[in-house]
Amino acid sequence: MSHTDDTTLTGGRHPLVEILAIAAPTVATMLTYTILQFIDAIMVSRIQPASPVYVTAQGNGGMWAWIAMSFAVGLTGVVNTYVSQYMGKGEPRKGAAYAWAGNWFSLGFWLLLIPYAVALPVLFERILGHSGQTLRLETSYAQICIMGGVFMMLARSTAQFFFGLHKASVPLIAACSAILINIGANWVLIYGNLGVTAMGVTGAAIGTALGSLSELLVLLAVFLSPKYAKAFGSRETWRPSWRPIKDIFKLGFPAGAMIVNEMVCWGYFMTALLPRAGAAAGESPDVHNAVGWIALRYMHLAFMPAVGMSIALTAIVGRFMGMGRPDLAAKRTWLGVWVTMTYMAICALLMVVFRDRAVEQFIDEGTDPEIAAQMIALGARIMIVGAIFQVFDAMGMAITGALRGAGDTLWTGVVFITLSWTIIIGGGHLMIARFPELGSLGPWIATAAYIIMLGAALLVRFMGGKWKSIQVVRHEGEPSLTQTLAGEDLTVSPDAMAGVSPGSP
Repeated sequence: MSHTDDTTLTGGRHPLVEILAIAAPTVATMLTYTILQFIDAIMVSRIQPASPVYVTAQGNGGMWAWIAMSFAVGLTGVVNTYVSQYMGKGEPRKGAAYAWAGNWFSLGFWLLLIPYAVALPVLFERILGHSGQTLRLETSYAQICIMGGVFMMLARSTAQFFFGLHKASVPLIAACSAILINIGANWVLIYGNLGVTAMGVTGAAIGTALGSLSELLVLLAVFLSPKYAKAFGSRETWRPSWRPIKDIFKLGFPAGAMIVNEMVCWGYFMTALLPRAGAAAGESPDVHNAVGWIALRYMHLAFMPAVGMSIALTAIVGRFMGMGRPDLAAKRTWLGVWVTMTYMAICALLMVVFRDRAVEQFIDEGTDPEIAAQMIALGARIMIVGAIFQVFDAMGMAITGALRGAGDTLWTGVVFITLSWTIIIGGGHLMIARFPELGSLGPWIATAAYIIMLGAALLVRFMGGKWKSIQVVRHEGEPSLTQTLAGEDLTVSPDAMAGVSPGSP
């Protein structure tokens, strides 16, 4: 395939320019989520009297709330796949039905989470062994996040529609509105400003819910606008329809199961293994738990933009697969992989160079000097371990997005589940038993091994090429050679399509 074919299909733009133009708003959107979590953690760390328990409670509560919602978020992520493939096929109006199907599924799933929210104290106290102030605060934070989680799940599902259309600027604007609302609400509710009673960690949870509501309202305003209603029929397909819901569930179930499984493993890792490892080393479990959350916040700054690239690759690969061009899908994937790996390698270097200062930002001045010194020393070591696996994490996330765009979700899900339980959980317990003197650094080393092995497995899968023959959308006839995107025509010449089949190398 000549370079001319590439530029013909992308309006004359260089492939790197094309992928960055599509990915940049998506990356920025995911970065806003990371900034939001980062600011939340910073703000709760300033609650008085100073204590690491606030960061611990906010992290633990947020993790187990996210675990509950992650299945729906992972499953509805394939809305992106359907929307982008129908766009590539020249039938973009069919995508709106899948956006509505994702929203209806999210709403129904949220209703099932209410009993889970009620039972959270049992999980934290009897299963994870938490008690005292940590138990009280993490329970409150998680329950409020789940009650307001309906806004987040609906927002994430609706955002996938825009990602699939390569219109990621819309979710970006929505996410920015969420940041502004959340920060303002936090300032009032956490610290008790403007005459409101200080609510501490509980106030942070309410601020998160209000931010998610703002994000959802912005997305729906655009999705239901006259422009989108005319171009994509977004107002015509709102009624629940079994066929798109069934399609989303069938294709998205492995992705949903994959993400909820991994989040359960990460949740157990962060809230059970790290405190247990700290106790095994004869040190404070709360300190090891809090330091783990501090390090993870910085890792989020590195890998959440990479998640954005993964989402963008889902849309890009889905579009080219809908056009019957797996060769171009592969080219864009490799380009996305190298861009993502370069970014995360830079982040890894910064994590090593500024590791001490980074940890200090989450430690209030009123913290006991001995505890503060312990947190900085431990956090610095964990940041080094995190830097080691960053590049492999970048490769794995980029390839995962590409495979999802092609509809290759089952194999990926099985590998994620197998390796996460074997290495994160099994390896974490093994490190505590064999090397207790390492404290929580031991489980972090096991997690590094997991990410490296997962990245290698995904690389082998992608290079095997089986994803090229997967058919996601229904083909009643030959793929259309003209795509319409928000009123802009992108015409593909018949010569560019000649001799191309889904199985072409």
